[in-house]
Amino acid sequence: MTLLNQVPFRIRHKEFIYHGYKIENEGFSFHFSMDDINFYPRWEVKGLSDNPSEFAKRIIFNIGMAELVSYWKCACPERVIVKCGYLSLKQCLWWKKLYFMGLGEFFYRNEIEADIDSFMEIIPLNPGPEHIGIDKAVNGFLVPVGGGKDSVVTLELLKQYHDITTCYIINPRGATKNCAYIAGFTDDDIIGPKRTIDKELLNLNAKGYLNGHTPFSAVVAFSAYLFAYLTGRKYIALSNESSANESYVEGKYVNHQYSKSTEFERDFREYTKKYLDGEIEYFSLLRPWSEYQIAKKFVQYPKYFTVFQSCNLGSKTDTWCAKCAKCLYVYILLGAFLDDDILVKIFGDNMLSHGEFRDMFKGLVYEGIDKPFECVGTKDEIRLALYEGAKLRGDNLPLLLKEYMDTNPPEPPSLDDFFDEDNFVPDCLIGLLKE
Repeated sequence: MTLLNQVPFRIRHKEFIYHGYKIENEGFSFHFSMDDINFYPRWEVKGLSDNPSEFAKRIIFNIGMAELVSYWKCACPERVIVKCGYLSLKQCLWWKKLYFMGLGEFFYRNEIEADIDSFMEIIPLNPGPEHIGIDKAVNGFLVPVGGGKDSVVTLELLKQYHDITTCYIINPRGATKNCAYIAGFTDDDIIGPKRTIDKELLNLNAKGYLNGHTPFSAVVAFSAYLFAYLTGRKYIALSNESSANESYVEGKYVNHQYSKSTEFERDFREYTKKYLDGEIEYFSLLRPWSEYQIAKKFVQYPKYFTVFQSCNLGSKTDTWCAKCAKCLYVYILLGAFLDDDILVKIFGDNMLSHGEFRDMFKGLVYEGIDKPFECVGTKDEIRLALYEGAKLRGDNLPLLLKEYMDTNPPEPPSLDDFFDEDNFVPDCLIGLLKE
């Protein structure tokens, strides 16, 4: 392990500066810098006024706070100077927690030893007023749609609220748009901003500057809050499940999905209530369920089988690459309910028939081995899916499933009655999950 203070780029770059944000030309951009290196990430949004309300400006400033960690992490400067917006010392502590916890995988995979107290210092130059109230009435739902099975289930569960629901899709693509279309939405019902990463960050990565996972779902959270406000929606209904709370590394809390966890959801709700306004509520509709239960619900909607997709490697072509841990995981999970003919039509291959996937398989299934750093569920529910999948197939088991069942694994506990009570689903919706 390398101490953070010994990282060469941190020694070279002492300060990271958040200069400000600009709202113009149907969009907004941010200005960050490290010494003579400047970053200008941009969002393009149709219909955004060049002179939005003070409430909208406050949210955009916070989107910038969520964005900056992706640029900061390339060198990990010890000081972050915030020259714009309003930020109290308590807010600085909130952001430090998000950054540190959300960078757990980044530090782990780059073999960097860091602690929450000293990994960065946030210095706000404008402490200003903490709270600003909303200036409009809100009603209905904003549903972030990622193109995978989870957001599909959320859209279907909220079907009775279709007329007061807006789909939110960052950088729309085939899978995300098609899932929304099949759910009955049109382009008029979709907010689809284009988010652009500054190419200078990619250039630095190519030169050896640090790269790795950041808490992107925090960007989703703050940007969704902005578009809920702009469209007059009250509920931001996420599709994060109970399984997103699990650590990926044995003996440590390193969570690839930290910004999808219940802990972040709780923190975000408290932050927006205190520093923005509690009229807009952020929650995950699927939090009470496991991934296994979500998959069981999803297979009831075969109309999505040809369009849904959540493989990162195949996202540009809207296909399943059928070679990564995410594909293998979803294949196993759906295999508890669907036969191989249907799965092969979805993925293009029987992933459990390939011996070269053994290491990924073991990481998904066995204790004592780190989980693959993808958005995957718990090992308990994966073992349950394998067990049920074996029963469904009888004697005709593909290679990896046969090898697993030959170990005589114990029958896993059922998850049919699982219900995580640590959730923020509004009382008016909780019945949708218990029917």
